[in-house]
Amino acid sequence: MARKTIPKFNSEAAEQAFWASHDSTEYLDWAQGRVGIFPKLKPSTKTISLRLPESLLSAIKVLANKRDVPYQSLMKVFLADRLKEEVVVGCKTEHSPKRIRSR
Repeated sequence: MARKTIPKFNSEAAEQAFWASHDSTEYLDWAQGRVGIFPKLKPSTKTISLRLPESLLSAIKVLANKRDVPYQSLMKVFLADRLKEEVVVGCKTEHSPKRIRSR
């Protein structure tokens, strides 16, 4: 099958609008695709401000010190683990709002 030529775009917005309204299989042979590995690519992060009880923050810092990791990194791991748990549990139950419980 002859593929169409991908046009040149003047902006990322123009490219986004194009692909939102066109089928990529008319332009690319996905069977010829390869897996890309980007070892130095980091996920984007956003700085937030979070108020925690001093006792909770102290406990997190103590635990992080025992594990020899920065406390903010430990908090990210805890949040990611909990989110993963909630998503998995949420998929297995009804689609009703759940109350967040403290452990």
